[in-house]
Amino acid sequence: MTENISIAIIGGSGLYQMSGLIDVTEHIIDTPFGKTSAPIVVGTLEGIRVAFLARHGLGHHITPSEVPYRANIYALKSLGVERVISISACGSLREDYAPGHIVIPDNIFDNTKDRARTFFGDGFVGHVSVADPFCEDLSNQVEVAVRSTGAVTHRGGSFITIEGPRFSTKAESNAFRNWGMSIIGMTAAPEAFLAREAELCYSTMAHVTDYDVWHESESPVTVDMVIQTLHKNTHLAQQAIRNLLREIKPERLCQCGQALSTALITDPKSIPVETRKRLDLIVGKYLK
Repeated sequence: MTENISIAIIGGSGLYQMSGLIDVTEHIIDTPFGKTSAPIVVGTLEGIRVAFLARHGLGHHITPSEVPYRANIYALKSLGVERVISISACGSLREDYAPGHIVIPDNIFDNTKDRARTFFGDGFVGHVSVADPFCEDLSNQVEVAVRSTGAVTHRGGSFITIEGPRFSTKAESNAFRNWGMSIIGMTAAPEAFLAREAELCYSTMAHVTDYDVWHESESPVTVDMVIQTLHKNTHLAQQAIRNLLREIKPERLCQCGQALSTALITDPKSIPVETRKRLDLIVGKYLK
């Protein structure tokens, strides 16, 4: 299945409930890695076809570790998507990244342990480079779009991903700060890594909702705290998306689209037929 969609937004379902979104359709896609978190909503905004996917499902019923990351990325790839913007909540591990601010991070520390984090396996090995897991070109454009809203915006910082769904202990939070982490969340990994394996550009617009639990003069993070900040920032995120779509460059000035060109190590003759078939969408162009 292929539809000419230039960009996808992964976040909450409220993101696509905006005026001006027209020609809306829904795609229910069953992938080799299962079903997506929710139907993929596709519409035209600012003259561009855009896909929206609710990461935690409609009604937010999927925990961070239960998100079908592989199915989500695979399905977006099958629709022809080349660029993915993640809209996510995060806690701040820095004094200067305050609640209400927006961060476009430049690196990830994966502290999860229970998630399927690659498309490879079952007789097929690939080692993709993720030294810089976020696409710099796309992140540059996201930064401009966010700053145009007037929001306090920070570029850079390492985004540590924890398993969840619980929040951190104070000991963990302080350890993460000592490691040099800037923000903390539960979904950046393996989503960003899978996007790289699928040769998609990936960038994150992270909304700071709290100071995690390390800040002695602030209350520990709660669900209510996260929801209140996200509701306040929904309009801001929608405006940033509009800004991005108005100005986004049609060509990709990066190497994300060739990420697997030097990553595949298995002799093509040794790849099992079923594995090869399952991954054809991802690696087919390299096996012809």
